[in-house]
Amino acid sequence: MSLPNLIKKPLVAAVVGAIAAAAPLSALYLSESAHAAPAAAAAVPTTPVPAAANPGAQLPDFSAMVQRYGPAVVNIAVVSRGTPTVNSGDDSDDDNGNGNDANPFGPNSPFAPFFRGLPFQAPPQGPVRGEGSGFIVRSDGVILTNAHVVNGASEVTVRMTDRREYTAKVLGVDTKSDIAVIKINGKDLPTVKLGDSRGLKVGEWVLAIGAPFGFENSATAGIVSAKGRTLDSGYVPFIQTDVPINPGNSGGPLFNMHGEVVGINSQIYSRSGGYQGVSFSIPIDVALQVSQQLQTTGHVTRGKIGVVIQPVTQGLADSFGLPQPEGALVSSVEKGGPGERAGIEPGDVILKLNGQVLHDSTELPVMVAGIAPGTAVNLEIWRNHAARTLSVTLGALEDKRSAANLGGAHSSSQLGLAVRPLSPDEQRQANMKGGLVVERASGPAAEAGIQPGDVVLAANGTNVTSADELKSAVEKSKGHIALLIQRGEARIFVPVRVG
Repeated sequence: MSLPNLIKKPLVAAVVGAIAAAAPLSALYLSESAHAAPAAAAAVPTTPVPAAANPGAQLPDFSAMVQRYGPAVVNIAVVSRGTPTVNSGDDSDDDNGNGNDANPFGPNSPFAPFFRGLPFQAPPQGPVRGEGSGFIVRSDGVILTNAHVVNGASEVTVRMTDRREYTAKVLGVDTKSDIAVIKINGKDLPTVKLGDSRGLKVGEWVLAIGAPFGFENSATAGIVSAKGRTLDSGYVPFIQTDVPINPGNSGGPLFNMHGEVVGINSQIYSRSGGYQGVSFSIPIDVALQVSQQLQTTGHVTRGKIGVVIQPVTQGLADSFGLPQPEGALVSSVEKGGPGERAGIEPGDVILKLNGQVLHDSTELPVMVAGIAPGTAVNLEIWRNHAARTLSVTLGALEDKRSAANLGGAHSSSQLGLAVRPLSPDEQRQANMKGGLVVERASGPAAEAGIQPGDVVLAANGTNVTSADELKSAVEKSKGHIALLIQRGEARIFVPVRVG
């Protein structure tokens, strides 16, 4: 997931110490899983509190913010179902190397020869529980949180600070930005006040509210230590702070001194699995743009140029005759993509997008992703020791994980699958025609044992090549549907209850 020196992974409460001991310096998700107590959180003031101007000045008082906006910060508890594993019964799938994993009677059983080479489905694991935070942005119950808090969950429960509990529906998940939108059935619920993260300044005081390690209604404060940090997919210009946040803070709000939400707490940079002085939050401007698309279309569209870029070092700048090392160096161009059609070539250095200077190559993906596909943009590029301008009509960045959410978020008969068709290359490699790759499984599908990476070949005996065909088969089923699944070299039928 992006930067090679960053390793992101969900945190499990019971093994946080073990993860910390084994992992290098890592960017870690902040959702609290396992058995920590649920949590809600709080807070924001109405008037700015001046920061200390000198050592004798009084530090900011956040109590008014917590009291006023705390009730709009919620605890999110999730349950995801364990999935069974399937193997083909050969030595490569056998923990003991004896080729008898498919044999439920053991390797020394007289029945063992009959099970060699046969797929075997192990019993499913127990439910996995986790926790995170979120905040209410609309009084009818729309809540923003992190994608990694609720992604793949079969049950989502929201708990308010007054101990009221609601069952939530996941309206949409975008893993590239780590944003999710969920909804509870409420009325006149408390809400936060949304701000503008673009106005944040390095050194400015900020407040986080959430449930670190399950401790409810915890407020912690610090300052903005940097802006525009790009991690993971490269599509989010993270706000870096020194606010102490920990597992369980995921999805909680980051407030400025005006009591406005300016970010969503998402990750930490840590050797131990706990807070070590560097935390990252998603700018609220990015979160709102993503959440609006998730609520209206169920997925997020992003623009693309169709180029692979790299940073411009001092040595490269000297080689290309650039006055200083800035911009994004094009290392390759997608064949037939928007960039090639506009005349971009490998070796070009993109200096500006619509007149905005690119000080670093990481700024380009963030800027382009925020522009709608089909929009024409002007690029100032550096080629042969001279600047020139090109017009590029942006294409659409594929979001395969949002290819289909079968049954819809509100359907009681949904399978709980997000699928996409196999690409021509994937079909050639797998030596098959048609089929749908499972990108995400939850609800009935996950409970039946279907998992990401499986390929759905047929539904109730009919081959499926598109999400619409699978959806049609689900709608025609009478409470149950038999899916033919390919997992590795094995093919199995999986019955799924859809009633």
